[in-house]
Amino acid sequence: MHESTSPSTSNVTHANATSAADGPLPSVSTTHDWTCPFCPLLCDDIEAHVSRDQTIAAPATQCARLADALTRHDASDNVCSPAVDGAPVSLDTALDAAAAVLAQARRPLFGGCATDIAGARALYALAAGCGAILDSLHGDALSASTLALQDRGAFFTTLSEVRSRADLLIVFACQPSAQHPRFYERIASGTSMQREIRFVCCDTDPAASQADDTRSTSLLADASPHDVLALWSAIAEGRTAESFDDGAGIATALASLMARIAEARYTAFVIEPAELPQPHAALLIEALHRIVKAINRTSRAGVLTLGGADGTLSVNQTITWLSGFPLRTRVSKPDRPPGTAPLDHDPYRYRTERLLAAGEADALLWTASFDTHPPPSTLDANTPLIVLGTPALGSAPDLQTRRAKTIFIPVATPGIDSDGHLFRVDTSVVVPLHAARHVALPTVAFIATHLAEALATRAAQARSPA
Repeated sequence: MHESTSPSTSNVTHANATSAADGPLPSVSTTHDWTCPFCPLLCDDIEAHVSRDQTIAAPATQCARLADALTRHDASDNVCSPAVDGAPVSLDTALDAAAAVLAQARRPLFGGCATDIAGARALYALAAGCGAILDSLHGDALSASTLALQDRGAFFTTLSEVRSRADLLIVFACQPSAQHPRFYERIASGTSMQREIRFVCCDTDPAASQADDTRSTSLLADASPHDVLALWSAIAEGRTAESFDDGAGIATALASLMARIAEARYTAFVIEPAELPQPHAALLIEALHRIVKAINRTSRAGVLTLGGADGTLSVNQTITWLSGFPLRTRVSKPDRPPGTAPLDHDPYRYRTERLLAAGEADALLWTASFDTHPPPSTLDANTPLIVLGTPALGSAPDLQTRRAKTIFIPVATPGIDSDGHLFRVDTSVVVPLHAARHVALPTVAFIATHLAEALATRAAQARSPA
């Protein structure tokens, strides 16, 4: 598995079929070392086969998530057009309607934000032009990790370090292969290291048995994560198992686990914030990092956080770099009233579901360029909606029957229809994406840039004397 490999022209081959009318035509093109954009592992060793009708297959991979995602990209993408209130329109007409919605909104919300780095940069510039709030499709899981980092700091590790050094993995309250099918392959295949995986507060992940030179066990599968981490924190700080009145034997099991950690060369804790019980996942993550800090006084350990699909990590990294704040931030207009902060970050107040349920957003720009994620069900039917989504999302029934102005603009999927860049799951590597096929769809960056320019033109015209 490569760290990051870019397909070049030499990596694309064509199989030809003869047509009596048109002569030889390419029936299938194959891209070697193609990077899959649908999972934050960003596996870059895929062999992508593109048929003449622009459907894509990756028969050599065993990734069910990739296979499922590719079924939503087919020949109809070539003929998908923008729509306003369910009626097909030209791209210019759709853009004009979207610009009008944003120009009239006083408190727009940019939700979903499923795009790549270029798309995130353009969305941020657009948000600055209309005073929008930015939140992610996976905002709850992302905010839990961010809050823990802000409050207590963290010991992070990377896929490469886990692969090369970790002889002990502690998987806490999740089964990584459910959302990251090639996780164990990425950390273990082709290496000679003997590894042990301990699953805590969950059953053993069946896929773990497929990893090379790895043995897996589960402990405390039915125990409460909150109870386990409370006892574990105390034991990590020096308390003995005998000092607890613990009829369930949790303290004894954790003391034994700590002894095994002390023997390990390097321990990697694997967590998946989206799988932790809400609404206090941040406290669990904070407790885990506190345990890892205690371990690092005498040994070596780090945390690998899984999640961030649909460009979530990339958008968060980009917005943080541009503004100094993570997602769930409101960007004020340049002509904001005196005393108004240019930026306002609040992980609770600016949560998409809360804003929509309370009617605090008067327009929603929903971006879903990787998969057919629909706008939240809490969106009021009278709130204007702009969707920048995959072509398959355009046929969603909810977009056809809304009372308020509804604009759908089909956009390219990075890595499928356009080039791009994404951060890998450990945020240590930016991986280039290269289009697997040639479908003429605009990128999120193109649409957002056009809308920002249109808003700037409207604002300039409004300031000009009659």
